[in-house]
Amino acid sequence: MGNLFVVGFDEPNQAEGVHVKLQELQSEGLVDLADVAVAVKDETGKAKLHHAGNLLAEGAAFPSFCGSLANLIFQNATVGAASGALADVGITDRFMKELATVLIPSRSALFVLTRRPTSDKDRVLEELKGLGGKIFMTSLTHEDEARLRAALSATKPADP
Repeated sequence: MGNLFVVGFDEPNQAEGVHVKLQELQSEGLVDLADVAVAVKDETGKAKLHHAGNLLAEGAAFPSFCGSLANLIFQNATVGAASGALADVGITDRFMKELATVLIPSRSALFVLTRRPTSDKDRVLEELKGLGGKIFMTSLTHEDEARLRAALSATKPADP
């Protein structure tokens, strides 16, 4: 079973940067991305949702869950209220209000759906170390969420 992640960032390009890092990790076989979407509010407050598309096997007849979910979340976060469809997947009004604080001009959010847990959590956490972001929602265990939170907020390692 996969996991859902929603992470907010203070910079408009940060979510896309983490998306690129996740694609690199996927090409190395460390993560198995099913779907990814990036939400950005520019300095004027105009919101855009960039959807990477359904990352399932070519030709699979599977709806884009994360893109649809991200679109619903993104639209509803601007008013700070969860719709019935969002409440059905556990997204509450409280979550919407928290996400709305990130979706202010010049900030971004990343929505990720994986197919299954990674087999090398330590390596993935090391690769994500220092990338920043605030986890708003995840289906990880409390222990794994704490480890991810610590990695994202860790001091970024110096480049050699």
